[in-house]
Amino acid sequence: MKRNKRKINVVTLGCSKNIVDSEFLMKQLDFDGWEVIHDSNDTSAKVVVINTCGFIADAKEESTDTILRFVNAKNQGVIDRVYVMGCLSQRYKDDLSKEIPEVDGFYGVTDLPEILKDLKSKYRDEIANARMLLTPKHYAYLKISEGCNWGCGYCAIPLIRGKHISRSIESLVDEATKIAHDGVKELLIIAQDSTYYGLDLYGKRMLAELIEKLSEIKGIEWIRIHYAYPSNFPMPLINVIKNNPKVCKYIDIPFQHISDNMLKLMRRGLTKDETIKLVDKLRKSVPDIAIRTTFLVGHPGETEQDFKELVDFVTESKFDRVGVFTYSEEEGTYSANNYPDKISNSVKNRRFNKIMEIQREISLNNNSKRVGKVYKVIIDRIEDEYFVGRTEYDSPEVDQEVIIKPDKMIAIGDFVNVKISSCDDYDLMGEVI
Repeated sequence: MKRNKRKINVVTLGCSKNIVDSEFLMKQLDFDGWEVIHDSNDTSAKVVVINTCGFIADAKEESTDTILRFVNAKNQGVIDRVYVMGCLSQRYKDDLSKEIPEVDGFYGVTDLPEILKDLKSKYRDEIANARMLLTPKHYAYLKISEGCNWGCGYCAIPLIRGKHISRSIESLVDEATKIAHDGVKELLIIAQDSTYYGLDLYGKRMLAELIEKLSEIKGIEWIRIHYAYPSNFPMPLINVIKNNPKVCKYIDIPFQHISDNMLKLMRRGLTKDETIKLVDKLRKSVPDIAIRTTFLVGHPGETEQDFKELVDFVTESKFDRVGVFTYSEEEGTYSANNYPDKISNSVKNRRFNKIMEIQREISLNNNSKRVGKVYKVIIDRIEDEYFVGRTEYDSPEVDQEVIIKPDKMIAIGDFVNVKISSCDDYDLMGEVI
């Protein structure tokens, strides 16, 4: 019977939100009788759907290159049809249709029913909250909303995904219950802005209430919060992180900059003083919290003094995890329309490297303090005969890991207690006790 199934390859580029979109598509296809493979070079799949990213220049280039690679395979008769969905397609559908006419269809980020229709399938409401997970079976992303209302100067997301739209608490609990039943133990809360959750639907920010509801689901042991916008931060969420044992002492909160000049130019909606007070509040309320943040360097108008303020802030704040991006001018954004991109790539890269070097030393110092201590660790995979896992202070893919000596008593997806024996800049080493 399997030989008679239609076979389709879904290729996913970009962030965790795109992963979730692909998971919903794949479940619908699977339910309709397709044999679904993911990110595969298996040419027995004659139909390919590419879920693209269009956030910054590098991501757009990768998406375009991937489309052209599969179009070339189609032209050679290796595959029959190529469809393109996601952020790049949403933003540049008309241009792409003209430039790459070999593609059989372009679709935006909310066009799932249209994609299925063109694939001679049908969208099934009865499995609307079901997904074919692409992550290891013990953790999954939970996308709680779509779009963003902030309009930060440099960001194209509102142009691509529109205004913020929250999903209902009932729908999210239903979805999380289904994946917990399938073995998921850790929920990674994601959105363009998770702390805005509920304002459009319930008239107030409801992330804290949502997290409490999700923590009641049988099988869920860890809940991790990502993409918490710092402006108008919902303070009840801090108490949930502090008091709910299922909520990881971790928060991903992108500050982007610290100087008042840059925060204003970037249209971030808060000040340096408000940023510092929020960091202090988080740490005083939850002393062992791990704060992950991101910064953007090289935005138009960033002076050496602005950058020095950022360097001082990173040095003094000693964040647990830091990511840095260099400014990429995105057409249609407020910054692109109003500020010429005059900062050279060499200056952008110098500033990027400076922040990362400071953070490397901070990370090594923080890790050194963990040696000799015992932590609860979830096992993600086996690599080179070692088990690789994470503490509650680290998210998959973006944060550091714990390398564990071989142990026949543990398996992927297990929670184990690990005593840390040594460390380097961005990893911990230890053994199960």
